[in-house]
Amino acid sequence: MADVLSQDQIDALLKSMAGGGGDSAPAEETKAEEVKPAAQKAEEKRPAAGQPAEEKKYNKYDFYSPRKFTKERMKMLTSSFENYARILTSQVNGIFRAMTDITVLDVQEKRYYEYVNGLHENDDVTLIDVGTPDGVKNNIAMYMYVTPGLILTLISHMLGGGDRVVHEESDYRYSDVERALYQRIVKYFIAALKDGFSNYINLDFELARVEPNPSMLQDVGLDEAVAIIHLNVDVAGMAMEKIRICMPGTLLELIFYMIDSRKHIAKGFAYQDNKDIILENIRYSQLSVTAELAKVQLNLNDIYRLQVGDIIDLNKPENSSVSLYVGRQAWFTGRMGVSKKNLAVQIEGMVGQSSEEEEAEELLQALAE
Repeated sequence: MADVLSQDQIDALLKSMAGGGGDSAPAEETKAEEVKPAAQKAEEKRPAAGQPAEEKKYNKYDFYSPRKFTKERMKMLTSSFENYARILTSQVNGIFRAMTDITVLDVQEKRYYEYVNGLHENDDVTLIDVGTPDGVKNNIAMYMYVTPGLILTLISHMLGGGDRVVHEESDYRYSDVERALYQRIVKYFIAALKDGFSNYINLDFELARVEPNPSMLQDVGLDEAVAIIHLNVDVAGMAMEKIRICMPGTLLELIFYMIDSRKHIAKGFAYQDNKDIILENIRYSQLSVTAELAKVQLNLNDIYRLQVGDIIDLNKPENSSVSLYVGRQAWFTGRMGVSKKNLAVQIEGMVGQSSEEEEAEELLQALAE
């Protein structure tokens, strides 16, 4: 039995016949394609014999060089350099009077050869010595590369070149004068690193030297894990320059170890019972203790006319208690008396203590006696 055409197919057939019949066959084929069963369509999608099937995509893992640092470590590093970028932006804009906007573009764990391969033979790389909080300098240095366009623009501002933005290729070679000024500029970049890491650890960064040939940097193995930080520098909206920093894995391990050690010490100290330690530290502190008989308000005229032998009414009974002040705070109540022919105050209770607590203390004293 022949297939029954649907209303849409009939309309398409009539439309093609009205237009001359040239498009009738394609229209019928199209509609026939639409009404094909799903099983038939799936059969047609299967590759023919001898043709390779479509390869399924899988996630690729580099088992030769696995990740050495966790995501939390990299987030901590990213936060430090975001803070560094904000500080450096304000310093560059204030010192060199250049409108720049420095942001963190990327912080990734890579291999050292990936950092070196991105440099040219004429690029100047700055080596930065890192000192720990105990004042000991390590033999592990971190590297910083700044694109020549940013350096030459800041040099132009230093020498009175106005707001001119210099565009140079990445393989530009500095002159002797420019290299001397380059070191002065990079020192400002290095000084801001300490404030960038101050939220986590106190480190000292110092310029070691400037290496004009990156191929001579052999302190780090080519396959060693490093953190590569890319900073994007927008210079007056007219040029996009880069600052690339490389931190070796051994240096990162040392920094993270010191941060963890500080956290454990702080956590252990916070959960200790430090009452005895605090009391031992303040045991011999000198405080003034004052006994207050009463408070009376007098007119200035009465105070002016006071003479020797005058009596001031305190408006309190003869055997009333007095207040003992430690510093400016009332702590105890007591009663005036004599001890070894000297005036003294016998402490009766604490200020603000309820009557129930006083009765409980009296009961305990009576039981003790």
